[in-house]
Amino acid sequence: MTAGHFEVAHLDDLQRFESEIVTIPVRIPLGISSFGVNAYGAGKDGEVIEEHDELGAGAGGHEELYCVVRGHASFELDGHEVDAPAGTLVFVRDPAVRRHATAKARDTFVIVVGGVAGQAFEPSPWEAWLEALPRFVAGDYGGAIEVMARALEEHPDNHNVLYNLACAEARAGEVDSALEHLSRAVELEPRTREWAQTDEDFASIRDDPRFPRRD
Repeated sequence: MTAGHFEVAHLDDLQRFESEIVTIPVRIPLGISSFGVNAYGAGKDGEVIEEHDELGAGAGGHEELYCVVRGHASFELDGHEVDAPAGTLVFVRDPAVRRHATAKARDTFVIVVGGVAGQAFEPSPWEAWLEALPRFVAGDYGGAIEVMARALEEHPDNHNVLYNLACAEARAGEVDSALEHLSRAVELEPRTREWAQTDEDFASIRDDPRFPRRD
């Protein structure tokens, strides 16, 4: 529901993307510009929040609030276990804290709110992929490329942005650009080489001699 100066949406009505983790973009579809917020659900292996900190190239250095709105989760925060049934709020102040969450009940969902203390909100570089994802899933690879290319201008030499841009370009048949951006991502972050070996987005270019294979 949209009415003048407010938006109303139900979690189940927002577009979701299912992979290892169910991702529900919230900030972008609701037009929120003052803070980061998205929702995540359990994938087939029960993971709700991937293991990460907020210091990586794709991260924004945010402090984050995790709100368990449905189901039952278990958090691990720098090795400390936290039981988190529905209604639990987990605030991670330090961006360096490694965090991870798994579901202890079906249909578990966690809403994550984040930002940098004392600074105007800036989306994390990785969130450009959430903007591109609806286009990508719909087969509008040109539209996805447009979003990711704009993100690359804002975050030059960001391996996360480069990798996802290359994914869209490979799907669109833009072979030279895909290989260029993928190779640069591998230079900046060697882990992306391993990701690319099995990523279906690169199936069409994996036989190209310029493809960054395992050493």
